[in-house]
Amino acid sequence: MPLDHRRVPGPEESQAPLLFVPSGAKAGEPPPAGDAHRDPTALQPLFARVGLLSQAKGSAYVELDGGTKVLCAVAGPREAPGGFGGGSGEPRGRLVCEFRRAPFSGRGARGRPSDREPELSLALQEALEPTVRLARYPRAQVEVNALLLQDGGSALAAALCAAGLALADAGIELYDLVVACALCRAPSEGEWLLQPSEPEERAAAARLTVALLPSLNQVSGLLGSGEGGPPDSWAQALRLGLDGCQRLYPLLRQSLLRAVKRRTADAQEPEEREESVEPPAPTA
Repeated sequence: MPLDHRRVPGPEESQAPLLFVPSGAKAGEPPPAGDAHRDPTALQPLFARVGLLSQAKGSAYVELDGGTKVLCAVAGPREAPGGFGGGSGEPRGRLVCEFRRAPFSGRGARGRPSDREPELSLALQEALEPTVRLARYPRAQVEVNALLLQDGGSALAAALCAAGLALADAGIELYDLVVACALCRAPSEGEWLLQPSEPEERAAAARLTVALLPSLNQVSGLLGSGEGGPPDSWAQALRLGLDGCQRLYPLLRQSLLRAVKRRTADAQEPEEREESVEPPAPTA
């Protein structure tokens, strides 16, 4: 039966979206800035999957319970253009990072790429360079591309976690697996919140993103902005972020182990099928 392309292929039955508006909220009102009874040290549930893209050397997908979704791919090492070297002495490899937002990732209508993309790309590169053994790849280039599919808060921290998993999946030699956490401080001298959601970040007076190498206990990246109060307040936020990174580290390690077991099982299946094939009987 030929299809009628003039009709919208929607469902036969539908329901008004007002049915899904929480009770007490009016249509058109923005969501609340955050839960007043939220535990400031609580981590959002995190889902991580390694090795999704078959055409990339390494890839990873990270999703937070607040709605943030990041897909990261790694290419290389390949020859660096222009005969790049690390200056005088032994030449080093180069790490090139790009952070992009999908046009549909944020609230409202689709627009041009965000002005913060170059800043976030530089922050991504500065936090990943200490974890990669660039001296093992002389005159080579490793490319990391992070795509933000949906921004639900803590986007840079999720991109750093996905980039670390993708680098490990690509077989790039690392000193450690980078783990990152985001924090924000509520206005009017509020307390710092770990892994804030997008409404909490929008209403925040200050933001902080911490990247940590947990096995080495070294901070690889730190990006802060806003009015966070006295230095003791920033120190408290840093301690809270480091504690969150240490708690996230086992989850990311488990996702890598699951990917290795999955690949090992896939590699063993063809061998088992070859062994199970019996040779044909000799003909008389």
